[in-house]
Amino acid sequence: MKTQLKGSVLLLLTALIWGSAFVAQSVGMDYVGPFTFNSVRCIIGGIVLLPCIALLDKMNGRKISVWGTNENAARKTLVTGGVLCGVLLAIASSFQQMGIQYTTVGKSGFITAMYILIVPILGLFAGKKVPLLTWGGVGLAVVGLYLLCMTDGFALSAGDVLMMACAFSFSFHIMVVDKYSPMVDGVRMSCIQFFVCGILCGIPALMFESPQLAQIIAAAQPILYAGVMSCGVAYTLQIIGQKYTQPTVASLLMSLESVFAVICGAIILHETMNGREIFGCVLMFAAIVFAQIPTKAKSKA
Repeated sequence: MKTQLKGSVLLLLTALIWGSAFVAQSVGMDYVGPFTFNSVRCIIGGIVLLPCIALLDKMNGRKISVWGTNENAARKTLVTGGVLCGVLLAIASSFQQMGIQYTTVGKSGFITAMYILIVPILGLFAGKKVPLLTWGGVGLAVVGLYLLCMTDGFALSAGDVLMMACAFSFSFHIMVVDKYSPMVDGVRMSCIQFFVCGILCGIPALMFESPQLAQIIAAAQPILYAGVMSCGVAYTLQIIGQKYTQPTVASLLMSLESVFAVICGAIILHETMNGREIFGCVLMFAAIVFAQIPTKAKSKA
């Protein structure tokens, strides 16, 4: 139970950082293109984790290779997990940054967070059973997200389609993290995924956006926040937190980024929430609590 609580707290903190990072992402897009923004922030995130890895090894008294192990099989698992996560992160974050330019923020938040429905469905195909209470939490979360984000009429646009592709990509990312995080060093896998994502996003950035150093320097503050906190800290907390949490519950916890985005908007940008949005926040928090109620084990005959 203590390990489950630890994972939940880490993922809740992840959602808080991601939610606050929406402000940085919005400001950063005023200076650079979506691929450039994602590429630079992910590379920064990877660089930030390098000294963290060395510090953690020293604190734990470990004298091992840069991969965290001297065994070839374990090293291969780490690299495979990191590369797969990096590819999926590059796809998902690119869809998100492109899609938000063509649709409303409310729709973006709602459609992206639909991974809370997609993850348990993917889990069924992978042979994972989802408790009934968790499905109830998913239902509450969907209603809460709708009330929180969907303030306008619903009609699919090109941006909405891109955001749905983003939601599916993040769903696969969550499933891959769930598979590999218990087997490898989470911080090292996170570091690998950022460098992979940064390189992959850098290719279209150079081809289509022609990034300039002056533009990147102008966007230094939002890029640094997104790179250090959203990438270096939050995605690492996600990988570590998912070691102790079921993937469906993890997706519910991380979907709270939408709630925290609204709260941060109110605090930082002095935006206000109406009664509908506040009720949506209440339902979202209720969904998290509801989904984590322990189920009674079936008695043996």
